[in-house]
Amino acid sequence: MSAASAPVSLPGDPPGGKRAVLVWSIGVSVYFVAVIFRTSLGVAGLDAADRFHVNASALSTFSILQLLVYAGMQIPVGLMVDRLGTKKVLTIGVVLFTLGQLGFALSPSYAMALASRALLGCGDALTFISVLRLGTRWFPARRGPLVAQLAGLVGMAGNLVSTLVLARLLHSVGWTAAFAGSALCGVVVLVLMTLFLKDHPEGHEPAPVRHTGGAFVRKQIALSWREPGTRLGLWVHFTTQFPAMVFLLLWGLPFLVEAQGLSRGSAGTLLTLVVLSNMVIGLVYGQIVARHHAARTPLAIGTVTATAVMWAVTIHYPGDHAPMGLLVALCTVLGACGPASMIGFDFARPANPPERQGTASGIVNMGGFVASMTTLLAIGVLLDATGDNYRIAFSAVFVLEAIGLSQILRLRTRAVRRERERLVASRVEAVHVPV
Repeated sequence: MSAASAPVSLPGDPPGGKRAVLVWSIGVSVYFVAVIFRTSLGVAGLDAADRFHVNASALSTFSILQLLVYAGMQIPVGLMVDRLGTKKVLTIGVVLFTLGQLGFALSPSYAMALASRALLGCGDALTFISVLRLGTRWFPARRGPLVAQLAGLVGMAGNLVSTLVLARLLHSVGWTAAFAGSALCGVVVLVLMTLFLKDHPEGHEPAPVRHTGGAFVRKQIALSWREPGTRLGLWVHFTTQFPAMVFLLLWGLPFLVEAQGLSRGSAGTLLTLVVLSNMVIGLVYGQIVARHHAARTPLAIGTVTATAVMWAVTIHYPGDHAPMGLLVALCTVLGACGPASMIGFDFARPANPPERQGTASGIVNMGGFVASMTTLLAIGVLLDATGDNYRIAFSAVFVLEAIGLSQILRLRTRAVRRERERLVASRVEAVHVPV
């Protein structure tokens, strides 16, 4: 087995085990709730348009603002996690996204609802990088790809709760009760985290951060960005994540109901299929990448290609409505987008030392959310400009996929070569360390 494809095992790895699973589960439950809140607008988009009397562009602003805050926070969050540790950052995040969800429930106006979604996005931004950091502190490096995919899987389970549970509550108990009631989940995970979460196992404390200030922050960002693995990870995340994110977060339900003539129930079932497909494919991708690092780039490029093909066939279907079989195939393929985006972190992780993991992960995580934000806005504007022509509006996806794919192809060889050199050097160093 080559150095590039062998499972990574490094000296000083944390032991993992049942204790690690328990602590990590508490941390990932925070991310689970954050995703419920993040995706809650996806099942309430049409209701929000009626409640606040807004058009498609204004409706897309909810998600765009939320993602703008999220994306803009990623590098600061990475620096915060490296500096403060997981527990403190997650605590701040839970408080903010719970207040945001509660504020959205009680908002009497469009402006207040926008402010609430921005607050929610700020809290949400603090969660995923923290959970990734928690995984690297509690599990051996060779488990990194699988642990990251499992975190993504739990997040999709949160999306499933939005699709199945919150959607039903919304139409049975009403807007305020549904959103305010869901905010109680934030209180529950805050209590669990306060009582049981720990940043790292005993004996595996990270080295203290000895430098602070603007110069140190700039150095952390510059060194992380200098690594081709970090940049490749960003573009993999950028290119793979956004088609499913756009579909689930806002435009999937209106497209299926208004453009494809489905009932809300049938559309909700297809959105659920995206989530279920994501969960199954996430387990498969995690196992493949954990065993064969060389499969990372083919999986990412294959996912982008399959997504583009299915998207094109669906929106350019010659009839008035695409057949149900084609919509099922589209939603199944969209389920691969989330797991493929997690591969981006598997490029950045071995490219950076432990003290830069949070910063590098923050850079990578910006990618998909910048792409999602851009596409959400483009679709909303194009829908208003073309009289709700989804065929034209949804074609915006191909532009961003082409940009991202070109960058992946440009960086992949350099990143893999640099990673192989680093891995060989670490093994030589381990051999020469005196026992």
